[in-house]
Amino acid sequence: MADLPPLKETIAAHGLAAKKGLGQHFLLDLNLTRKIAGLTEAGADDTVLEVGPGPGGLTRALLETGAAVIAVERDARVIPVMDELGAAHPGQLTTIETDALAYDETEIAPMGSIIASNLPYNISTELLVKWLTASPRWWKRMVLMFQREVGDRILAAPGSKTYGRLSVIAQAASHPRLGFHLPARAFTPPPKVDSSVLVFETCDIDPALVRSLEKVTAAAFGQRRKMLRSTLKPVFGERLGEVLEELGIAETARAETLSVAEFLQLAERA
Repeated sequence: MADLPPLKETIAAHGLAAKKGLGQHFLLDLNLTRKIAGLTEAGADDTVLEVGPGPGGLTRALLETGAAVIAVERDARVIPVMDELGAAHPGQLTTIETDALAYDETEIAPMGSIIASNLPYNISTELLVKWLTASPRWWKRMVLMFQREVGDRILAAPGSKTYGRLSVIAQAASHPRLGFHLPARAFTPPPKVDSSVLVFETCDIDPALVRSLEKVTAAAFGQRRKMLRSTLKPVFGERLGEVLEELGIAETARAETLSVAEFLQLAERA
């Protein structure tokens, strides 16, 4: 990396002031980006997909692992920066200018790829759900940064105030864990909240079951204060009482009291 300018110089040279509309907050501390890259466990035989590389702090750290890196970026200002990184690492970096929400990653990312990203805050949960519900399951591990409150929701346990639809889908469709927390001051510009880096390991789950789980959790958590006998009626109709009885779930229970396993049992019968 000695032949590359400091990230602050790269930002100045390319006019890369962070855009609020794109949810951009740049992480410039290479010690922190290397820590994130380390959580990917990537090596020379791996392919890593990075969404929203910005000035390339995490990209540099990922390239240091020896992995092939695919950078997906919708901000045209970033493309010349990626070209410079690609020139410093011939054949190792591929850049695609597109919207990550609309992009079909299986067109270029091989099975068993790794995803790593300082996710744009405004689309972080949407991208996560896209990857968790992907069919085929083309990724083996994800290392993603979220606003801390979103990370807390993903890892929340039943019965807690933060436990909800995202908790259930993430914990059913992967094995998530906390990597580490990051203070707001670590970013340029600093966001209003702290961040969390989470690691998601893939798991073997039928994509059809995940889609059913989405439907069940949307109904169950749509009106948190209401009992399941009311919230799940649109999903199960007249079968609801029979299904709940079969699973040993009280009709008067509320969504936040059910375990991930119980939601999966409901999804299997939806």
